[in-house]
Amino acid sequence: MARILVALVAGLLFGLGLVVSQMVNPGKVLGFLDLLGDWDPSLAFVMAGAIPVAAIGYRLARASAAPFCAPAYAAPTQGRIDGSLVGGAILFGIGWGLVGYCPGPALAGLGLGNSGTHLFLAAMLAGMAGFSALQALAARRLGRA
Repeated sequence: MARILVALVAGLLFGLGLVVSQMVNPGKVLGFLDLLGDWDPSLAFVMAGAIPVAAIGYRLARASAAPFCAPAYAAPTQGRIDGSLVGGAILFGIGWGLVGYCPGPALAGLGLGNSGTHLFLAAMLAGMAGFSALQALAARRLGRA
């Protein structure tokens, strides 16, 4: 139960940060990404504020044997950069640059009543389901399932 409450509080705090910083506003994000146009550098301050906070969190995590509400840390199992990671990063960046949303801000912006947010989330969920179906199909054909 403590784990769920901590996750809820962390999610609410993260969502509040996204709303306060305007990361839920696609126009603000697109303005930040438009380096050659009417560039809005204000989101760089969000990043500048987030990096020290994350660094402190990582420092505290390294100093502890286990997380606060779990038996062990769930670190990524793959440490190398491969084609899937690069391809996924490129697709993520293209999608972010096209619509100004990534999954976190879109979820945080659900309550703001923007119909574009709902459309983005529906498309994102359809894309995730389609990828899972293709991945399962490929695994079956290769005999890995």
